[in-house]
Amino acid sequence: MSSRYLKVESEQNLVRDTQTGGIINTNSSEYELYMQRRKLRVSSTEKMQSICREINTLKAEMFEIKDLLIKMCKDK
Repeated sequence: MSSRYLKVESEQNLVRDTQTGGIINTNSSEYELYMQRRKLRVSSTEKMQSICREINTLKAEMFEIKDLLIKMCKDK
């Protein structure tokens, strides 16, 4: 480990970057778990946004159908 990184007291997998002051986790398996969880959150958010867009489209189409039915009934 270079002099740029200092070991954090009482934390085996953490080091402090002396240039930025940031804390870095050196445990690669914890990082992989974090990335998996992050991908799941992003995927879940994207899926929810897609569902909301689909619902809004269906609502707009239902409004159009309702409007057409009302016009058809008035024309009779």
